[in-house]
Amino acid sequence: MNLWIGNIAPEVTDEELAEFVVKYGCPRPARIERVPGDGSRPAAVLAFEGDSGAISKAQLRLNGIYWNGRQLLVQTILQR
Repeated sequence: MNLWIGNIAPEVTDEELAEFVVKYGCPRPARIERVPGDGSRPAAVLAFEGDSGAISKAQLRLNGIYWNGRQLLVQTILQR
């Protein structure tokens, strides 16, 4: 299972993003891919291996939370 996180502050690094989701119960992401866009509402897809239950719970905790002055939008994405 993957997490799509939108409206990330532009200055946030991949390492900061990984630490943030770990703080809210996710395992450390195996991979972080930034989503191309115009830069006004940066997004990333975080790929995880393992416990999809923890990822689902973290998605509920993270969706709508304010971080670095922005309200995050967080959705789960099933891997293909």
